[in-house]
Amino acid sequence: MKKIIHKVIIGVYFMGMILLLIACNTQLDIQQQYPFTLSAMPVQKSIVIDETAEIRMKIIRDGHFEETEYYIRYYQPDGTGDLKLEDGTVLLPNDLYKLTEGVFRLYYTSKSTDQQKIDIYVEDNFGQTEQISFNFNNKKEEK
Repeated sequence: MKKIIHKVIIGVYFMGMILLLIACNTQLDIQQQYPFTLSAMPVQKSIVIDETAEIRMKIIRDGHFEETEYYIRYYQPDGTGDLKLEDGTVLLPNDLYKLTEGVFRLYYTSKSTDQQKIDIYVEDNFGQTEQISFNFNNKKEEK
């Protein structure tokens, strides 16, 4: 009887070891892609021609992966104007520019007396895109 119990215990032990070896995964599950959103400080609603409005923006990440890169582009469906990064880089519509910081400033200079709208898109190197729009009404210049 002792021999049978001893063989059963050894059999259960080996079955347990086999199950543990099968269940273990040696590959780490590293998440690289994290959702993000854009936030912006309030901006002025009215602008005159050749006036510059400052737009302060921040990328809010749900997680952090060191190799994530962010890019910015914009489109202007209404009005005309120039959009610059804080380092002086003039952005061309629909061209991608790499962002080096998660907190950045944009400077929009009006070149129109009409209502103006700019759509700003920030995307990461994993294909995720966030969009934010700004509207500026024409303000009569006081003389």
